[in-house]
Amino acid sequence: MRSPPRPLVTGVVLCGGRARRMGGADKGLVLLRGRPLVAHVLDRLTPQVDQVLINANRSLAAYRAFGPEVVEDDIDGFPGPLAGVRCGLARAAHGLVVTVPCDAPGLPADLVARLLSALLEGDTSAAVASSGGRTQPVFALYRRSVLPTLDGFLAAGGRKVDEWHSEIGAVHVVFDGAEHAFDNINTPEDLARAERALE
Repeated sequence: MRSPPRPLVTGVVLCGGRARRMGGADKGLVLLRGRPLVAHVLDRLTPQVDQVLINANRSLAAYRAFGPEVVEDDIDGFPGPLAGVRCGLARAAHGLVVTVPCDAPGLPADLVARLLSALLEGDTSAAVASSGGRTQPVFALYRRSVLPTLDGFLAAGGRKVDEWHSEIGAVHVVFDGAEHAFDNINTPEDLARAERALE
């Protein structure tokens, strides 16, 4: 008996932050081995999803050149990653939405499959990755039906992703032995280490 088809998933690459620790550079466009970080992330994410959106608030033309639709935050003032999550949930074509940051070029090739399995088995509204004893809050899969709860959380002044995840009962998915898959490149020093690791 053939198994039912996998639900359709929209992937959202979060490129909307200010990147203060990178000297204010547009982090998704910073080069790693001669290619922008966002290009590495797209290579990893695109095969796992059915639609890709890039959430960005500057350098819009540069991001559009990568092909996916570029969507801007609709909340003023760079309120953090939840603004990008909200934008993705609002603009996604599908009922499931996975978010990843633009600065994690080694994200797992099975990220979506494992988050989706946990979300469906647990009959929950969200699944979030964890590795090395730490939650990875921006690597998460959501049902679009959580959008009203996010709107309420933001309207009340909430900004911390973990706090919202607790409110909606997100299940945690442990990625054993994959600590470096979630490494973020936040600083020039991180970038230099990533360059050396790829040599």
